[in-house]
Amino acid sequence: MKLTGLKDLYKSMKQQNIDRYQFDFTYYNVKFDVLYFIDEVPNKLGFGIKTHNYYFETEVKAGFYIREFIEEISTFYKIMKFKSNKESPFKPSYFFEVFNKQIPNQALRTNVPRPSTIATYRKDVDEADKIYFKGWINHKIKKVSPENLDKTKKLLSYKAYVMCKNKNISSSWSPNPTDEKQYDLSKKMEFMEED
Repeated sequence: MKLTGLKDLYKSMKQQNIDRYQFDFTYYNVKFDVLYFIDEVPNKLGFGIKTHNYYFETEVKAGFYIREFIEEISTFYKIMKFKSNKESPFKPSYFFEVFNKQIPNQALRTNVPRPSTIATYRKDVDEADKIYFKGWINHKIKKVSPENLDKTKKLLSYKAYVMCKNKNISSSWSPNPTDEKQYDLSKKMEFMEED
């Protein structure tokens, strides 16, 4: 299926140098948080419902094509309160058709998700209790761990992951929300020395 609604949003994100974007989508009175990752290849769309601890991702391939698939469909049915209907069964394409019509045309800088927001859904990361980005650790002797690199890629960006891997830098995280710093790779980076 082609998500034609993504084209303008993607273009707006590119023009503003936004790699990750968050917006709301409502389906049968259930509000989803949508995360659009254009820094990953293929791009990804994430759909989450915090109140139900539910999240799934789908790949967005060139031309904005997706596979019409919803992970944990039985959980999705329960959340949506769908009943089994053999004469007119639910198809994931119905969900994505409605979604396609609700995709915003323009990206707003205020809707760039914080790493802690992404961590709400992408929980399979190193030290999952530490979701607030603190800064960078510049290693001189020790090597950055593969687990930290994976967390950097999932919660910050693919660009941050490449930079950390090439320069032997770790992202630093805290369980305390007051420690959270704004993440912006384009600004001068301040390092915490370690080793």
